[in-house]
Amino acid sequence: MRLAELEAWLNSIQGHSFADIRPASADASFRRYFRITDTVANATYVVMDAPPDKEDCRPFVHVTTLLRGAGVNAPEIIAMDLERGFLLLADLGDRQYLDHLDPASCHELYNDALIALVKMQRIQDHLPLYDEQRLYDEMALFEPWYLNTHLGIQLNDAQRSALAGIFDLLIDSALRQPQVFVHRDYHSRNLMLLERNNPGVLDYQDAVIGPITYDLVSLFKDCYIAWPREEIEGWLDKYLQQPPIDLVVDRDQFIRWFDLMGVQRHLKVLGIFSRLNYRDGKSQYLEDLPLTLSYVIDACNQYEALSPLRDLLEMTVLTHSKVTYS
Repeated sequence: MRLAELEAWLNSIQGHSFADIRPASADASFRRYFRITDTVANATYVVMDAPPDKEDCRPFVHVTTLLRGAGVNAPEIIAMDLERGFLLLADLGDRQYLDHLDPASCHELYNDALIALVKMQRIQDHLPLYDEQRLYDEMALFEPWYLNTHLGIQLNDAQRSALAGIFDLLIDSALRQPQVFVHRDYHSRNLMLLERNNPGVLDYQDAVIGPITYDLVSLFKDCYIAWPREEIEGWLDKYLQQPPIDLVVDRDQFIRWFDLMGVQRHLKVLGIFSRLNYRDGKSQYLEDLPLTLSYVIDACNQYEALSPLRDLLEMTVLTHSKVTYS
């Protein structure tokens, strides 16, 4: 039914003749994407199907305008029907960064990604704020979905209190940072390798104004690919040579912001990936839990302020029979 409605809408767009509609990708939301051939222009496009009762296309359209206005290579919107949740987009291809990152290519590809990130972070707009409540609500997914549902672990009152204290610490660190445009999922599966104006940037509709290190965490502590610590700090140093704003902070403080922001993000992701499996039937995300957890453990081992979280993980997650990594 939904696909037939989508095809009827495509056939109503003048100046195009579409054929060969096929799945392009799906993401963690209810959105679906199809690649379609325009036989008139001899080109391919991508169609977004976002059911309006579950997804709102207007933030995507708004942020697309912001990104393209800043010189970031977001897909051009060719046609749209916001009431029905259909968008026809320029095709940025299917060459994800993730499939092309290796020790030989990473420096050039991440340099391009940093240039695009700085352009994004210079955007000024009245986007939603990554405020205390939003930061907390994200981390609050960790206990019910990862600990309770995925691992079958129930915290006692003392452990729950320790976790709440860590949440407070991470929120305070995030809110002390300069607040800039935040993509929220600026990682290797949402960056497309292109010959010109690399990278193509996708999946930005949830953009907010928030901590300056958040997208750097998404990029360099990526839940789908890991890099040595010295490489990550080298890329952070490169970023600090060209920040989007006047950044009055020493390097050690900036890296601490970065690492604590990573713990906030990865606690959230552990919850989200578990929820995607148990609620939404998307089991592929379970494969990425070990790397995500390892980032949290590494940060706990580096910062004494995170010792309550380290102790909690040692008493629960790391001794649980389902967890075989450290």
